Amino acid sequence: MNADLERLIALQALDSKTMAAEKLLASEPERLKSLDARLEHARLQVATAKEQLTQNQAARRELEKNIAVHQGRLSKFREQGMNVKTNQEYHAIQHEIAFAQTEIKTIEDKELELMMSADDLSATVKKAEAELSTEQKKAEAEKKAIAAEHAEKKSLVDQLKQERSGVVAGLAANVLAMFEQVSKKRNGVAMAEARDGICTICHVRMRPQVFNTVLKNEQIMQCDSCQRILFHIPKTVTADTNTPAS
Repeated sequence: MNADLERLIALQALDSKTMAAEKLLASEPERLKSLDARLEHARLQVATAKEQLTQNQAARRELEKNIAVHQGRLSKFREQGMNVKTNQEYHAIQHEIAFAQTEIKTIEDKELELMMSADDLSATVKKAEAELSTEQKKAEAEKKAIAAEHAEKKSLVDQLKQERSGVVAGLAANVLAMFEQVSKKRNGVAMAEARDGICTICHVRMRPQVFNTVLKNEQIMQCDSCQRILFHIPKTVTADTNTPAS
């Protein structure tokens, strides 16, 4: 195989690994943002549940005040009933007593409903708090994992760049310039395997004479369609060039 072509294949493998690692590093802010969003949602669930419980308790206190008011009126009317002198006065007092009793019963029914609702709300608060605690632990673990992954990928990128410098040093200047130009235009993928007469990246069929030349791996040849540098891997040889398919 042409020495420069062999180096270009190795260079592409290094660049592809570097791009993958850098892509993962670049995704970290969004991943951390997603974790924070999950935590904020869990906190909001707790805050909402607590607010609903607080509103329930405030409503019950207000009902208790209203009951106290009506009970006071009821006591007053009963005392007045002891001193009535006419049937008209008596019926009027009885009417007021009945009204106060009805109001008390209505308010007590509402209070009972709120008490039952309060039990459900208390359970909701506990559930939301438990889910928040679980989410906090998960987020902490994921953030530690991301930090460890960051250190690992950063070290890998530094290592790959060092290896790249060694490969680049052995390349002819014009060949390296061709590689860099194509790589820039083709999203970091400058190399393409030729297989069965087709460029495996752009999937365009090559002219027979071009494919026959590429099969020998003795020259730097470019795809007429995508301009990527072509190489061929014999079926009896397995190689990992880390060249992604389009």
